Amino acid sequence: MATRRLFLAGLVASAMPRVGWADAGSPAWLAAARLPDDSHALHGIAADGRVLFRIPLPSRGHAAAAHPSRPEAVAFARRPGTYALVIDCATGTLRARLTPPEGRQFNGHGAFSQDGTLLWTSEVVAETSEGRVGVWDARNYSRLDEFPSGGIGPHEIRRIPGTDTLVIANGGIRTDPQDRSKLNIDTMRPSLAYLADGAVREVVEIPEFPQLSIRHLALREGAVAFAMQWEGDPAEPVPLLGIHRPGETPTLCWPAEADMFAMRGYAGSIAWAADGRIGMTSPPGGVVMIHAADGAPLDRHARPDASGIAPAPGGFAITDGGGAICLLGATLTPLTREDVAWDNHLVAIASTIA
Repeated sequence: MATRRLFLAGLVASAMPRVGWADAGSPAWLAAARLPDDSHALHGIAADGRVLFRIPLPSRGHAAAAHPSRPEAVAFARRPGTYALVIDCATGTLRARLTPPEGRQFNGHGAFSQDGTLLWTSEVVAETSEGRVGVWDARNYSRLDEFPSGGIGPHEIRRIPGTDTLVIANGGIRTDPQDRSKLNIDTMRPSLAYLADGAVREVVEIPEFPQLSIRHLALREGAVAFAMQWEGDPAEPVPLLGIHRPGETPTLCWPAEADMFAMRGYAGSIAWAADGRIGMTSPPGGVVMIHAADGAPLDRHARPDASGIAPAPGGFAITDGGGAICLLGATLTPLTREDVAWDNHLVAIASTIA
């Protein structure tokens, strides 16, 4: 009888229509923004720049994680955060609200497993900033487990495509759990950590620049490009882009001499385009920097308060604090403008990008 029930349940499930990202209008990207009344919302954005949906958030958002098949997104609070909202983007309804366990804080990012059954969240132990990866059952969003991130102050967490190996940008900075003040600049140890099955497999550090905080990640063909923020002497020129392949020594990618201080020591977001170019934004610098796949500097584009960047057909899509959405191919071209201030990240929904 049990076998028969399972068989019949399988027939019913297979007969039910599958709901996918097309049911949410086939958004290409997700982005949080501040609205004119100082409220906040998560937006689904089409490839032509149209806003397809806008879903309220309880406070300032940061990044989001898009489910690999369902039209479902997890919107994370700005770090240190106490909420992550699971949103049905097809209906605009809230499916679940995640709260970190006592003594933990969300750190702005998360990633789904390859089959979409697990959600991993970037977290810290509030009092010490020790990194943790939270594990959630993405079928009902119950908390399953947690494990160390391999460093202090983890921020972005990504899954290597085709695997369930995680790459984590451990910023290395211990912060006050209340006001985010930095407590260990002289002793910080940023790292890039690779984890599989809850265990650290490799940790990469940059001993020559211990005050380069590794923050954000872009992945392509077995390589990880990582964007950094400089916590040292602002008069000292430093590279803000690194490239790493597992098992190898990381490559630090210097900008052109004329652009050495253009980003003001701060790389905000990073993306790897299909044509191999790497793009990084700098809100304080008001620029978008473009590098070749090997890290060689290619170009600089001025864009006030440039914030989010993501792959787009022909290059990159870029959002800024003035509400603009631009396309960057050979040139930077404004596409649309909303009456919002786009926040830090523009998250690509891989299944909807051609």
